[in-house]
Amino acid sequence: MSAAVRAAQPADVPAIERIVAAAYSPYIDRIGRAPAPMETNHYDLVSTADQVYVLTDEDPDGLIVGVLVLVDEPDHVFVDSVAVATERRGRGHGRTLLAFAEQRAHERGCGEVRLYTNAAMTENLVFYPRLGYVEVDRRVDNGYDRVYFTKDVG
Repeated sequence: MSAAVRAAQPADVPAIERIVAAAYSPYIDRIGRAPAPMETNHYDLVSTADQVYVLTDEDPDGLIVGVLVLVDEPDHVFVDSVAVATERRGRGHGRTLLAFAEQRAHERGCGEVRLYTNAAMTENLVFYPRLGYVEVDRRVDNGYDRVYFTKDVG
């Protein structure tokens, strides 16, 4: 069995929240408050919209090891958040989740994927460009110092 991305189900929410909390809580001190994904009501998103996806691992139990929240816009797909279980980092799971977002955009006929990260998440400022994302803006939004990226998937 290989890693697979699937739509999240309500029963997945505890695992989703655990992964998001573990992935983003190390940044609280850097940012001075909880990162925005930690404030998201994942149960509502999973229950009401086709926005939340999980990555299940290669093991037979299909353990959830990653979370992706997408927003379909008319001309692009927006990656609202991406998180990988702390113990599973460094195995390409983040790349797999972003590739899923890129494929979704391509299938919808959208020319790009957009995302942002907090400027204090310096690891992401290196990671996204390595995957072909280009920085297009920096600004404070809702009290967060955000760096905006886009990737052409046309």
